[in-house]
Amino acid sequence: MISIITSRSPLCIGERTYITAPTQKNVQLYLDFLRRNETYHKPWVYHSIDPKFYAHYLSRIKRGITQGCFIFDIKSDTLVGVININNIQLGSLRMASLGYYGDEANAGKGYMTEGMGLVLKYAVENIGLNRIEANIQPDNFASIRLVKRLDFQKEGFSPDYMQIGGKWRDHERWAILAGDILPIN
Repeated sequence: MISIITSRSPLCIGERTYITAPTQKNVQLYLDFLRRNETYHKPWVYHSIDPKFYAHYLSRIKRGITQGCFIFDIKSDTLVGVININNIQLGSLRMASLGYYGDEANAGKGYMTEGMGLVLKYAVENIGLNRIEANIQPDNFASIRLVKRLDFQKEGFSPDYMQIGGKWRDHERWAILAGDILPIN
């Protein structure tokens, strides 16, 4: 394993990537990531590059509603993706939903696959989740391929599920249970 030379505290470490929680120190890094990937992420997700949005994001994490996970390449210490564990529900449900987006310059290199595997492991082992969902627009083929690689199962279709970019968008419902999560080397 390559040692990580960083001031960030990893939540989980893989062979090529590690995940860490967003902090106030990451605001410029995150906003730069969003700016350089703005057209790549549309029409799937529309981000705000207002620093106030990032402050709101950190407050949602602090309240336990969301767990943000930044994915970094171990070798270059570059931010290559973001995965959010959203709408965390504990108690008898122990479930959440994922939102995620990667870096166009690193698309197709396996960083998001490994990073999501680390996030799933973290969600089960550290948060205690049993069920994790991903709701994906039907034409977002890259996201569907990603969840299929990690053994998510398609469970259904939700018309007008979420408003994105000012339009109601249909989504496919995908999910994985704790016992079906593939081990990370």
